[in-house]
Amino acid sequence: MERLSPQDASFLHIEGDTAPMHIASVAIFEGPPPSLDEIKAMVAGKLPLVPRYRQKVRFVPLQVGRPLWVDEPHFNLDYHVRYTALPAPGGDDQLRALVGRVMAQQLDRAKPLWEMWAVEGLADGHWALLSKTHHCMVDGVSGTDLLTVVLDQSPDPSPPAADTWEAEAEPSSRALLADAVVERLVSPYEQLRGVRSATRAPRQLLQQATETVRGLGSLAGLARPTPQSTLNGPIGPHRRWDWARSQLSDIKQVRAKRGGTVNDVVLSIITNGFRQLLLERGESVEGRVVRTLVPVSVRTPGERGTYNNRVSAMFAELPVGITDAGERLDSIRAQMDGLKESKQAVAGEVLTSLTGFAPPMLLALGTRLASRIPQRNVNTVTTNVPGPQFPLYACGRQMLEAFPYVPLAASARIGIAIFSYLGALNFGVTGDYDTAPDIGVLCRGIEDGLAELLK
Repeated sequence: MERLSPQDASFLHIEGDTAPMHIASVAIFEGPPPSLDEIKAMVAGKLPLVPRYRQKVRFVPLQVGRPLWVDEPHFNLDYHVRYTALPAPGGDDQLRALVGRVMAQQLDRAKPLWEMWAVEGLADGHWALLSKTHHCMVDGVSGTDLLTVVLDQSPDPSPPAADTWEAEAEPSSRALLADAVVERLVSPYEQLRGVRSATRAPRQLLQQATETVRGLGSLAGLARPTPQSTLNGPIGPHRRWDWARSQLSDIKQVRAKRGGTVNDVVLSIITNGFRQLLLERGESVEGRVVRTLVPVSVRTPGERGTYNNRVSAMFAELPVGITDAGERLDSIRAQMDGLKESKQAVAGEVLTSLTGFAPPMLLALGTRLASRIPQRNVNTVTTNVPGPQFPLYACGRQMLEAFPYVPLAASARIGIAIFSYLGALNFGVTGDYDTAPDIGVLCRGIEDGLAELLK
């Protein structure tokens, strides 16, 4: 058994009837489509490399401890690997509609929290693979690691990994309760030992404390709500999904001429997407910003290949009121430089880690309550995950491109994820089905924003 971290557990507590908390990727492969048996054989050969695929979440009675990962004694690969087909003509619209429907369905908490859907019937003889994994298991970076493990790095499928797995006996509710009580008694000693370890390096501790204080000052500005907008409000259980495409070489060309980072350019063209969306909706953009949560990975090199969540966040204000594309980029570059200098992400990581000191019941109740309170402090989420720059294969077929999916929560009606692969940088946009039927406008605005900067 392994207990979920407070951050991992929070994604279970946030989840509700209108907020499924899984992340996903939609990968498109060259044809012809493999059979279901071929897909299952590929996944079965990688199961020993991904222990979480054969584990499920168990909750502790009375929530006196955080949930745990335990082996699923009745694991059945047939349940998790599924096969479907698009209706004719098998174009982009049909694929996007299918993804929206699949992603609106919550994963069954009584089983391992993942699914894969092979989809045939795409145009040009292509096929797709939808990989859907609960956010309590992976963040964006570890999700990318997982993708590179399940797929192959050459057209020749790798041999199956040696598999000696046998499910451990599933613990009873009484055993889970007793284990959690014992851990709570031991936990203060472990925390004290961690403090003693930190004091052995007082210089590093002082530096982190200083950076945290600076970051907290930056976070204080989030108390100011953004203007009333259709970007925020109640959301339903159904989803829309769309995409935009770009080339990493174009992004880097803009960066080389205008300065800043790749992420600065990405946020700049997303700003144009929101500007066009708000104008299309008849909302004024003069002097306005769209505040976005930008997840920041705090995963160390030694933590690669570990499937969990290791993220903090920064909060950027996208200047949708600026008309000129170059000025928008300059504004974002200056702002992001200031956020990095303010150590906002450091403070966010410290605040997140402090939830480990909260009783699990209060952590669960607090997370649920926070996710249900209407708010305008954050309008959207924008997460950028670097992917592999080498080709990946499934059943001998090369992955041509991939698009990410990010969940919605609280009152943010639109979320954006960015994924780079083999020279391309693609955007996946999630929208609430009823209140964001026009996310295609945002996607075209993203592509237009890059075209403007290239000019």
